[in-house]
Amino acid sequence: MKIIENSVFSTEIIVRPDDIDLNNHVHFTKYLDYFLAARYDQMERCYKLSMEKFVEMGYNWVASSMNINYKRSLLLGDIAIVKTQWDSFNGAQVKVNFWIYSKKTEKLISDGFGIFTLINLENLRPVRIPPNVLEIYTI
Repeated sequence: MKIIENSVFSTEIIVRPDDIDLNNHVHFTKYLDYFLAARYDQMERCYKLSMEKFVEMGYNWVASSMNINYKRSLLLGDIAIVKTQWDSFNGAQVKVNFWIYSKKTEKLISDGFGIFTLINLENLRPVRIPPNVLEIYTI
């Protein structure tokens, strides 16, 4: 994978009642939801190339691998600050790092990365990330 130095972007997400598990903190699966919601927001707001634009171009991103490390808990009403950054790419794949912080305490709650593969919607096969997309996303 080609490693790149890129911008880190942030999205705020409020912890909702349906995010809470039986232990009275955010269910472990919700951290993945927060990461994906932040990426969706940042694709349009920060990169100006939304998921809908990818679909219009005949592409889509699919998750290939996820790694999540849990450090602390978030509770009902907390605000999560989700930061993401393109880390590296190779052919059809990109690695995106993420960090989730508590807005109130500024402490790291969770971190990890996802590997996503760009596919062609016509045949659902991986496709090399186009140069214009790399240019937009490597800011």
